[in-house]
Amino acid sequence: MAERFFLYDDTVETQTRFISFMGDNQRFDLAIIKSDRYYGKQLILDIQSSRFAIIGRDDLDEPGYIEHAYNLSEDEAEELRSFLYEVV
Repeated sequence: MAERFFLYDDTVETQTRFISFMGDNQRFDLAIIKSDRYYGKQLILDIQSSRFAIIGRDDLDEPGYIEHAYNLSEDEAEELRSFLYEVV
């Protein structure tokens, strides 16, 4: 087997917030991970759907981004987007 070529292998301190809330359309179970990576954006994991995205405020303003990243309807995405505006 060829020698493995790493692009990077770093260990960083993170802050993780686990939060669950019920919207009008569905329940969200999230892990929000903050670190010094991703240019100030946060890694948002949807534990129920096993989907994640690196999100900043600019991404929340991007039409269709949340819908695509988390495979949500417009109404479901608006509930998540509304919450994320409070924490991102």
